[in-house]
Amino acid sequence: MLAGAIGALLVMAVPIPGRPATPEALLPIPGITRPETPDEPQRPAPQPLVEAPFEPEQGEARIAAALTESLVEVDTGYAGASIVLYGAVFNPGDVPADVVVVVRGPDRPVRLVRKVRVLGMWLNSRPVLFEGAPGYYMTASTRPLSEVADFGTLRRLAVGVDHLRINAPEEQISVTRYGVRDVVISRLEEDYLDWRRAVIRLLENAGLYDTLPRGVTFVDDDLFRAEVVLPVTAPTGIYETEVWLFLDGEPVSVRRGTLSVEKVGVERALYDFAHDRAWFYGFLALILAMLTGWGVSAWFRRT
Repeated sequence: MLAGAIGALLVMAVPIPGRPATPEALLPIPGITRPETPDEPQRPAPQPLVEAPFEPEQGEARIAAALTESLVEVDTGYAGASIVLYGAVFNPGDVPADVVVVVRGPDRPVRLVRKVRVLGMWLNSRPVLFEGAPGYYMTASTRPLSEVADFGTLRRLAVGVDHLRINAPEEQISVTRYGVRDVVISRLEEDYLDWRRAVIRLLENAGLYDTLPRGVTFVDDDLFRAEVVLPVTAPTGIYETEVWLFLDGEPVSVRRGTLSVEKVGVERALYDFAHDRAWFYGFLALILAMLTGWGVSAWFRRT
């Protein structure tokens, strides 16, 4: 009987010839139907907020949430965007519920330098490059995060700017410590926290990092809303969203999803052209600059 069950599972997992070995390409299971795939390729829509793998069972506290828009289009008239996140809390108990919203943008490198004094002159130090810093990060909650959960819980979930995971530069050096030669350590050493604070401070001043301790409001007993504001300098790409439900300082439910920020129109065409044909784009830019300079100089000679 066990051999027959294993054989049935292997049969259901055989890929259909001509299609990639993905879950959609597996043979259909009786009783489950899948929608037909259209012949013409379509651009996939951004994923909505979905349940986390540990979503509680029926009858337990849980949360539901959605965005008013899952796609933000960036064109020549783009001046930022404001998106409303709304949802509902199902809490059969009497413990007050807290809701925390986290929006994290795509990672992008951040280059920093420090002013150092050399022979009476202030010079820039050797640059430090952080690769894993999100280009946008926002948290909104029903009350300050320190009142929602303890330090350990927030650190484990990486919720909040103070608990944001930013990878240190990979560059390392070898030094002699306590009589031991060739000890490999990070070039930043104990200054890592100072550099990390500088990254967060610069992005906060640019409006790309924001913490809203009262950014989630309940419009009814169980209905809540929060506003996600994207500045004009926010990077394009896929944004990750998380909506956490806390009861008595413990996370009991979460919804995760994505928000897409994409260039469209002329800006998208120029962006793709500059990245796909970098040499040709640079050559055209050089020719255009030369023609512009020649035209301006000719106009001044005539006048």
